[in-house]
Amino acid sequence: MTEPIPVAVVGSGYYGSRHVAKYRALPGARLVAVVDVDPARARAALGDHPAEILTDPRQLAGKVRAASVAVPTTAHRDVVVGLLEAGIDVLVEKPIATTVREAQDMVAVATRRGCVLQVGHLERFNPVIQAVEGQITRPLFAEVQRMGPYTQRASDVDVVLDLMIHDLDLLLHWMDEPVRFVHAVGVAVVTSNVDIANARIEFEGGCVANVTASRVSVDRTRKVRLFQPSGYWSLDLDRKSASGFRHTPAADGGTQSTIEPAFVEIVDSDALASEIASFLERVRDRARPVVSGDDGRRALGLAHQILASMAEHRDRVASRLGRGGIGS
Repeated sequence: MTEPIPVAVVGSGYYGSRHVAKYRALPGARLVAVVDVDPARARAALGDHPAEILTDPRQLAGKVRAASVAVPTTAHRDVVVGLLEAGIDVLVEKPIATTVREAQDMVAVATRRGCVLQVGHLERFNPVIQAVEGQITRPLFAEVQRMGPYTQRASDVDVVLDLMIHDLDLLLHWMDEPVRFVHAVGVAVVTSNVDIANARIEFEGGCVANVTASRVSVDRTRKVRLFQPSGYWSLDLDRKSASGFRHTPAADGGTQSTIEPAFVEIVDSDALASEIASFLERVRDRARPVVSGDDGRRALGLAHQILASMAEHRDRVASRLGRGGIGS
């Protein structure tokens, strides 16, 4: 029988406590420690589990092989680099970092030290996304909506880094080509940051994606619509459903193509448990993670392009109005 991997969780807030619960339940892991500047919060996350409570990630050296990092994004770079330098494989929550330069630093250290660096873009492990993985071949147009009611969680960052970045990672995964053009607008509604944003993204291959993210909507929506020469897919990532049609060109020079309903089997699963289990597999086999550090860096880079476009739009509007900009 394979020995469980000794692991730790750094940060035991909303996301970190969820990682703690999954590691406790996975037979392939042995939760050794939880690191948090607030020991009481770490104890609450652990419950009756007999793991060590530490206050500094540097104390993990020599104790664990792998760790989840769920501290504030501004601390990702320093915490992750410190763990990687100690030879510890890392699963870091999204976004990978605050800046692209920080993300590049993290990827470079992981490469140099031969460590696994996986980024927590959870939608890659959504059973709907996994079910259509082989069906998304050449999208020409994508319509994406990720909206929900306001909560205090993550209100210190723009909705692009909070919510939209999930869909940016999916689009980059499906397209696997450079971005040619971005135009975006965003508005601050209940926080000092952008709470609702829309981005039009054009890829080098010609695909255009219209992406909307909001944390000030009445209803919760997680939908993706993809149009490609082989057909159409409508995905509901929240309700775990997928439907569409397949287009088959006419054979032997004929003129009559066929259009028929398309379905995939979706086996419901716990996305976070799947993500962590996949991470532990990479710790064992040293293969490339499903969501690598480079993937996280690319998604963050596109997010920053969108943020820059929104800022340009606000400046143009402010200039025309001769007063404070929208969302400023």
